[in-house]
Amino acid sequence: MLRIIVLCLALLVSARSMAFESDADLLAMDATWNEMRMKPDVAGLDRLLADDWMLTHSDGRVQYKADYLDELRTSTRRNQGIGNEDLRVRRYGDTVVVTGTSVQSGISNGQPWSGRFRFTRVWIQREGAWKMIASHSSRIAEAK
Repeated sequence: MLRIIVLCLALLVSARSMAFESDADLLAMDATWNEMRMKPDVAGLDRLLADDWMLTHSDGRVQYKADYLDELRTSTRRNQGIGNEDLRVRRYGDTVVVTGTSVQSGISNGQPWSGRFRFTRVWIQREGAWKMIASHSSRIAEAK
């Protein structure tokens, strides 16, 4: 009987240590991405993004981590506003997919831009830390 109790306690401790973060925790992690882009906190983003991170812009252009961080570092890209709506989190083991709508504005290469976008971001857990591995956005057409 003692052996069964010890086994049950061990399983409970193990299950508790493997407990998944709540949706709120995962959304807070995702919100960090926007906060760091607004500052811009290039060092923080460097830690947050996986080395093989890839961004697919709303125009279909693909950008990788080093180029994106360089744009922020040199102020070639400056984000002026980022607001998310309709957020949804889905978790698959050590992978999280966050989707939603984002209202953004900024300046890239001296040109102002703004719009509403649908986005998908993919996060994975590596060595105990969450890393974003991909981000994709699609511009939402203005109602006519």
